[in-house]
Amino acid sequence: MPEGPEIRRAADSLEAAIANKMLTDVWFAFDALKPWAAGLVGQHVTQMETRGKALLTHFSGGMTLYSHNQLYGVWRIVEADETPQTTRVLRVRLQTAEKAILLYSASDIELLTPEQLAVHPFLQRVGPDVLDMRLTAADVKARLCSKAFCRRQFSGLLLDQAFLAGLGNYLRVEILWHTGLAPSHKAVDLSDEQLDALADTLLAIPRLSYQTRGKVDDRKHHGALFRFQVFHRAGKKCERCGGVIEKTTLSSRPFYWCPGCQL
Repeated sequence: MPEGPEIRRAADSLEAAIANKMLTDVWFAFDALKPWAAGLVGQHVTQMETRGKALLTHFSGGMTLYSHNQLYGVWRIVEADETPQTTRVLRVRLQTAEKAILLYSASDIELLTPEQLAVHPFLQRVGPDVLDMRLTAADVKARLCSKAFCRRQFSGLLLDQAFLAGLGNYLRVEILWHTGLAPSHKAVDLSDEQLDALADTLLAIPRLSYQTRGKVDDRKHHGALFRFQVFHRAGKKCERCGGVIEKTTLSSRPFYWCPGCQL
């Protein structure tokens, strides 16, 4: 399942393909959206914004296309007028003179006015996105210490998009290893120093993964590029303490950790 860094990189590719270029053709599969298509022709996409796993395609006329891929949705970039051979069901086509972006199989798609966007139920529920560079460690620390989240175990909290959007299972695993915390901890249990370290890491690990595309270069120091230290490494040696990495299931997801140094 893609997490925030993968969703943001996909959005970057879509944005690079069509942003700020006049739309020459717009097509929607759903009847509720069809009346809007002709009015979007001649406009351009100004930005493709991510909120966790939701994608917001902003048009120059002020409307926003909300889409959530859920389990089966997928975007593709093709040449203008190209029709790929696929068994997937096309839902959206946004085309410029050179490129088109196609959304297949997704069912959660809406076209929203600015007023509707501001009160959209999903967007109201999700927390700030970890890849939003306006979000600071101080903001994250405040959320950790808030009444809503301070007594939640990290095993579940770090998967809850209402806490921070864009986190997922591999990020949960790596963040807790990097901060040396067991998944049963809660923010209320931590010292101020631990809270600062966790808040920093909750932003640093997703952003490093996004920036480096998860590439590994063993010639570099471990901090130079994102790499898995514990995720999918059950039975292997912990690179921090030499203990054995274990695997269990927490919040219905596989969890990897080192009992020797995650205390």
